[in-house]
Amino acid sequence: MSVDHTQEAAGTGEETAVQTAAAVRTYAVAPGVRLNVRSGPGTQYNLVRVLPEGVRVPIYCQTSGTTVSGPYGTTSIWDLIDSGEYVSDAYIRTGSDGYVAPRCG
Repeated sequence: MSVDHTQEAAGTGEETAVQTAAAVRTYAVAPGVRLNVRSGPGTQYNLVRVLPEGVRVPIYCQTSGTTVSGPYGTTSIWDLIDSGEYVSDAYIRTGSDGYVAPRCG
């Protein structure tokens, strides 16, 4: 009986995580770009990883940082795509020159 209860609780948690993830919109990275992901909102922050070409990223929140020029203009907006992972909005096709997500923090 406790096994069944544990499975139900795990199912409920997974459903909540999926619902939360489904609420966040994803955006395309500029075509042909392998995008640097930084530990903070600026080029002076450590490189965390590099995104491969053709990916889409969630934007959980946005904040101001280093000004960067890219395929979608020049901007100081940085997008939080995962915990402690930021990319310049100049490389993300949001359809806007401004903020499209809540401000970080």
